[in-house]
Amino acid sequence: QVQIVESGGGLVQPGGSLRLSCSASGFTLGRWDIGWFRQAPGKEREAVSCIPSNGGSTIYRQSVKGRFTISRDNARNTVYLQMNSLKPEDTAVYYCAASRDAGYGCDAGSFNYWGQGTQVTVSS
Repeated sequence: QVQIVESGGGLVQPGGSLRLSCSASGFTLGRWDIGWFRQAPGKEREAVSCIPSNGGSTIYRQSVKGRFTISRDNARNTVYLQMNSLKPEDTAVYYCAASRDAGYGCDAGSFNYWGQGTQVTVSS
């Protein structure tokens, strides 16, 4: 059974940091393109960052560039999203998703499997 699980969300003050983890069971993450997406209340889902299976050519949405870093540890079958200098507008449910071939892009429609999400709240 294929399953993706996100963890690491929580409540953090503005300027703080969190590291989200994406782990999988039933398949090897290292063979898949992985993306992080987020959805805030009343807003549409948006792509945050994506990383191809070979670990190169990472993609970030403009608003998180320089603050977020996506990485993968294939030995642990885990992908991470390090989030620094968090802002209230980063508040959302963050989802991890896997794609057989995202074409070096970050289009949600290209992703086959999704986790249940983890809540990130940035507030003082």
